[in-house]
Amino acid sequence: RFVIKGSLAGAAVYVAYDQGLLGSGTQGAEALKKAQAALPPAIQEWTSYVGWQLPATPKFDFSPSDSWNKGVQTVVSALSVAPTRACEYTVEGWKYVKDLVK
Repeated sequence: RFVIKGSLAGAAVYVAYDQGLLGSGTQGAEALKKAQAALPPAIQEWTSYVGWQLPATPKFDFSPSDSWNKGVQTVVSALSVAPTRACEYTVEGWKYVKDLVK
């Protein structure tokens, strides 16, 4: 069992590396475009083989690099104001403790 699970995990990592998902943001965006181009025809072929009727797939306008950049900007912004906020919260905490002691 362990060998089967390990080989499946290794194969998944290899496929992700081979398709460029573990590379830069540009490589990831290219891999996503490939997947968006390849999946709908494959799903259509599979559903016609099985005999199912699926609704049309919605169109997504998603850029991994833009999302990544937005996430990085949010984290850096939070880290830049963290010392100021820590000081503010410390002052508020001391005021609260002083009011409780009175």
